[in-house]
Amino acid sequence: MSPPLDGIRVLDLTRVLAGPYCAYQLALMGAEVIKIEQPGRGDLARQLGADTDLNDILMGASFLAQNGGKKSITLDLKKRDAEQVLRKLVESADVLVENYRPGVMDRLGFGFEVLKTWNSRLVYCAITGFGQSGPLAQSRAYDQIIQGMSGVMSVTGDKTTAPTRVGYPVCDTTGGMSAAFAIACALTTVSRTGQGLFIDVSMLDSTLAAMGWVVSNKLIAGHEAIPMGNDNATASPSGTFRASDGVMNIAANEQSQFEALCQLIGRAELIDDPRFADRKARKENRWELKAEIQSVMNDRSVEEWCEALAAVGVPCGPILSVTEALEHPHVRQREILHSFEPVPLVDREFSVLTNGFKMSDCEIAPQSPPPALGENTDQILEELGYGEQEIDAFRERALI
Repeated sequence: MSPPLDGIRVLDLTRVLAGPYCAYQLALMGAEVIKIEQPGRGDLARQLGADTDLNDILMGASFLAQNGGKKSITLDLKKRDAEQVLRKLVESADVLVENYRPGVMDRLGFGFEVLKTWNSRLVYCAITGFGQSGPLAQSRAYDQIIQGMSGVMSVTGDKTTAPTRVGYPVCDTTGGMSAAFAIACALTTVSRTGQGLFIDVSMLDSTLAAMGWVVSNKLIAGHEAIPMGNDNATASPSGTFRASDGVMNIAANEQSQFEALCQLIGRAELIDDPRFADRKARKENRWELKAEIQSVMNDRSVEEWCEALAAVGVPCGPILSVTEALEHPHVRQREILHSFEPVPLVDREFSVLTNGFKMSDCEIAPQSPPPALGENTDQILEELGYGEQEIDAFRERALI
């Protein structure tokens, strides 16, 4: 079966993470993604990552992770002749994604109102920190700024360590995923109506929308969330416990799970203890309950506890490092990683993540390795009808 977005052409004018992550999701779904980059330096992510040798050749790990399956063309949008090239690209495209600050594309002469006259079916997606409107629309934003302003940091850590930054760029990836979902929805609308759409994606909005019960408990019940470290505010016992050789998670959220846990650890009397008899009581007395359970956890290893708890239906799991998670047999079996053989510039095998779902009869994986800067420039320009002499002239004028 063909991938869901087979035949869709996406112009990717984004940089660093939220935008490239969005366009990468579309590439995984089969879209042809053409990354339009600044001549000479390209996406800043080409210089980011833990391997400085890769950064020096503009193939940084941060770039490799989010740009598989894409093509790269260099085009200086600030130059006068850029319009004719971009126009041909837009006329051939279904989607354009950009993550400039609001107004930048308009000042370049390439805002949505202009582009929709070139292609009335175009889905135009703008990803920014705060959206296209509002008092903060023009403010610069990075993931950490959004983490702080969304309330994420206020509920991460405990009363002594909060506010704490989440250890990965959660707001960038949430914004990128929101954009990819919105684009997929918009494409179905265009197929019905024939009219393109403008999509305004805010990382702050996307993060707030993804915060679930932390936000809904405030909106509906008036409850202000507080940082609780590794404990789950919605249930008890649900958090981390220290076994004889390390730390693990136990989430006995349901009554039957709590009772099974008590029986397993030899503390059946806790089931009828008024402090822990029901869900509400257990939440009110969570720290006393945690201490009672912790008192026996040192009797076994993490692996032994996980095996025993799983056998009686109590959700549990080890706390793994990133390396351990990637090497876990279950993760390996799910084939969430895709490996590339050595390619020009990157003279080593490397692996990238795909996404978190599978489709029957459809392979979800990048169909080509991340491109070198401008790798596909000549090919794409030739497809647009430019001849060799015109392309050479573009290069002489530093347009490409």
